[in-house]
Amino acid sequence: MEEIRKTIKDFFYFIDPDIRVSFYVKESNSLFVDVKMKDPQVLIGEKGQVLFEIEGLIKKVVFQKKGRKEPLFINLDINDYKKRKADYLKDLAREAAEEVFFTGVEKEFPPMSPFERRVIHHALSQKRGIVTESFGEGSQRRVLIRKKKEEEDRESS
Repeated sequence: MEEIRKTIKDFFYFIDPDIRVSFYVKESNSLFVDVKMKDPQVLIGEKGQVLFEIEGLIKKVVFQKKGRKEPLFINLDINDYKKRKADYLKDLAREAAEEVFFTGVEKEFPPMSPFERRVIHHALSQKRGIVTESFGEGSQRRVLIRKKKEEEDRESS
């Protein structure tokens, strides 16, 4: 794990020596990488696209260069972008779920990244009376929230 941390620190040091990188491990197979920098938008990009690409690149480097065989989940966040985005999406999902539950009218979100869809699904996974579904292809994939039908309620009980 120390060699992985060094590789990630070196990657960011090469970009900007003033970038601060910290790590925390959640269980033995999850590494959270927290990056702090003065101008984060450069590495976050529009809608977090650059951040997700960097995260993917880091995963490839770690798995190929280090020859790691066991699974390792790496979560990169820059200036708490993903945390703030997840908090916002959870609130949005809960509000939409309440509306759907009381009105019975489905709610469709605009196209979202896999990260954003995962946050919505997870935020509502334990919500009684509500079902989430992803549909669409590629960059047009989106989440639908609908009220659970009575038959589905009985099957899940």
